[in-house]
Amino acid sequence: MRDAIFGLIIGDALGVPVEFEDRQALRSNPVVDMRAYGTYMQPKGTWSDDSSMMLCLMESLTHGLDYQDQMSRFLRWADEAYMTPNDEVFDMGVSTRKALLAFAHGTPALECGATAINENGNGSLMRILPLAFFLRSTIGKNFNQGSGAYEIIHNCSSLTHAHPISMMACGIYCSIVNEIINLRALTPNRQNLIYTAVETGIDIAKNYYRGQDGFNEWLPRFRRVDADILLQLKEEDVQSTGYVIYTLEAALWCLLHTDDFKSCLLQAVNLGNDTDTVAAVTGGMAGCVYGLNALPADWVDSIVRKDMIDGLYEDFEAKMEKLTQYNA
Repeated sequence: MRDAIFGLIIGDALGVPVEFEDRQALRSNPVVDMRAYGTYMQPKGTWSDDSSMMLCLMESLTHGLDYQDQMSRFLRWADEAYMTPNDEVFDMGVSTRKALLAFAHGTPALECGATAINENGNGSLMRILPLAFFLRSTIGKNFNQGSGAYEIIHNCSSLTHAHPISMMACGIYCSIVNEIINLRALTPNRQNLIYTAVETGIDIAKNYYRGQDGFNEWLPRFRRVDADILLQLKEEDVQSTGYVIYTLEAALWCLLHTDDFKSCLLQAVNLGNDTDTVAAVTGGMAGCVYGLNALPADWVDSIVRKDMIDGLYEDFEAKMEKLTQYNA
């Protein structure tokens, strides 16, 4: 759990200084280490909205499943710089901003999210990771095989991103993370683990969506979200923009085409464009696979407000352990 949470934050921090730089520019000057300043002129180890919103969700889930509470914490982040590294909000997505504005004006949490097809940015995918651990603790290690978990995932996405494409991306991602966790203790060979977990997680989620009206019509959009197809893609075929399906494809491509944590994160960042979110989504999965010990210690130590994150994580972990014992 800690490996995944910090994997996401470290990926985010690696990508912040070069967000919006294109792939060609990064080929000339690739990211090889934690950088300072750059796009947002932030100190080394600074994380963005991706991690802030993920931490808000994690803190909310520590107290149970409450969509109004999740949105209230997101609004505190937007209005008060709550859960930010340097008391500054930057890089807020347009759909997220619109949803929070609606919530601030009294719209119920589950009615705030964007429903238009052109509003499928990666703003819910980037924060959804803690929900996979919550669902494992409350429903069980096979949560991705039942409809109840997907309803919760969709609700958490729909707070800001309520189109089926965004919901499905979150559902597939949580399913893959769950399969990585299920296989990690059983498969010493990490590459076998990655392929099997990605393939199985995608298949389970897609099989669910095939039987769901309102979702099955969008499955063709996820054709390339497939382990075998992604393995055959070359880098030039991978897009790394903020469109949620492209973000998911890019993150999975990096995971499948590298064989260690550091290389995986650097590959994600150096794809360019939406560098922080692609690396954050990648880092959550890579953390589950490899563990933080596989990263340079100075990367981990450079994370801004690491002590605060540790405290939030410890509270979350303790709550998840209690829920697991209660539901065993």
